[in-house]
Amino acid sequence: MILGVMRISIYIPEAGSLKAKRFVIKSVKDKIKNKFNVSLAEEASDLWQRVELYAACISTDTQHVNSTLENVKNMIDKDPQIEILDYSLELS
Repeated sequence: MILGVMRISIYIPEAGSLKAKRFVIKSVKDKIKNKFNVSLAEEASDLWQRVELYAACISTDTQHVNSTLENVKNMIDKDPQIEILDYSLELS
């Protein structure tokens, strides 16, 4: 089995409160869960405009894990409310 974990540092420029940040992140997480079979986790932070999002995928095929997580990153990157500051992908 291949486990892929992607960490994405996200900046939400228009979030003026924690409530606004939660609204944007919930929307993104719901879209990802509806389209891809991945697990999502968010690192707790009190910063209004920053969030660390983690996506995990397990498969027997390395190419499937890579493409799924890359598609997740691309979906997040297309959201006009969000800027990706950094991301990393680890396979094991």
